[in-house]
Amino acid sequence: MNRIDTQEAWIARAHEVLPAGGFGNFEPNIIIKEGKGSRVWDQNGHEYVDYLIGSGPMLLGHSHPEVMEAVLEQLPKGQTFFANNTLGIELAEEICRALPCAEQLRYVSSGGEADMYAMRLARAYTGKEKIVKFEGGYHGMCAEAQMSLAPTQRANFPNAIPDSAGIPASVAQDILVAPFNDPDYIISLLAEHHNEIAGLIVEPLQRIIPPQEGFLEILKAECERYGIVLIFDEIVTGFRLEYAGAQALYGVTPDICTLGKVIGGGFPLAAIAGKREIMRHFDKSDVGADRWLMQLGTLSGNPVAAAAGLKSLEILRREGQYKRFRALGQDLMDMIRTALDATGVAFQIVGDPTLFEIVFSAHAPKSYRDVQNGNVQMAQVWNNALRANGIFKSAGKTYPSLALTKEDLTITSKAVQKAAAAIAELG
Repeated sequence: MNRIDTQEAWIARAHEVLPAGGFGNFEPNIIIKEGKGSRVWDQNGHEYVDYLIGSGPMLLGHSHPEVMEAVLEQLPKGQTFFANNTLGIELAEEICRALPCAEQLRYVSSGGEADMYAMRLARAYTGKEKIVKFEGGYHGMCAEAQMSLAPTQRANFPNAIPDSAGIPASVAQDILVAPFNDPDYIISLLAEHHNEIAGLIVEPLQRIIPPQEGFLEILKAECERYGIVLIFDEIVTGFRLEYAGAQALYGVTPDICTLGKVIGGGFPLAAIAGKREIMRHFDKSDVGADRWLMQLGTLSGNPVAAAAGLKSLEILRREGQYKRFRALGQDLMDMIRTALDATGVAFQIVGDPTLFEIVFSAHAPKSYRDVQNGNVQMAQVWNNALRANGIFKSAGKTYPSLALTKEDLTITSKAVQKAAAAIAELG
């Protein structure tokens, strides 16, 4: 490799043309050159077992041959049309068959778009303006979603704190923030403000934190009591926790949900899906101009993304896929637990076998603030040691994939042992 093609050279070039040297997503000090199956390679040729998998969408691994075949079949027929296409219709049919809440859907290009429109749809349907969200819940980059996403200062609930510059102060007036997994608080909040609240948006598994028993059922019952639209953000959990998503796994059906990541098979595709009575507000001829929610997007329902999504879902429907997927995740959790138990350091494995993370704390987190109270130094040492030993992941999540092999698990086990040894030195 010549000097102008090294990772260091590309990092320098990136800093010339990209603010902070990156795309705004992952840390900019690593340049990924290639991904195949469960592995990625950086620009200098270092190989990693990939537990980031594009921040979740590559559930089948990178460049799955059947998905690539479907994409290559579509490409000569056209990349995008800004018009209906058969693949997009077929994918919509399959999603509506799969998800309990989905009677109709509308496509967008990103999960953040889907969440923005879902909140707007709740307002169009109810005629009310306020949205309830949970502290630490991630719902994209629109102004409402950027309220109390990752607050560095704590405020009394339900006050919302903007996490970004450029958000008008007035946005905070229409966002009410609650602590996740606190049923008493949410019951009180909805009782007090229900006449103003259009919708409640929640990740049924918030980042990595599972809902406590009965919590989602309470949200459903209270939203029904007051005519509030219950929105499940299933961008991450849809077709991951199981085929029909978190709403099937937890047995709670929302009014509408948002989807992304897996349904596009690695290409930009997302959707809002829900009850026909609510979704009709996307149809001007049905509800009239005053109640119509305008929505369009140049790449919405893109046929290449739809082809990748259709094939991905077909593969996921095959017998035994989710059983194997959960078993892989459980194996990872077990190897981590065994290694860290030996250190005597307090830790929690938080999440689901399909998506989890380590929090160095003596108490199982049930909210954003509990996670933030974990030992940040230990978490950093843990993640740095894994990266140094061939594991590619984010600082806050571990995403297993169906592409993982026995060899990958062996490599991972060795890396986990070394990371645990580094933790033991701190302990």
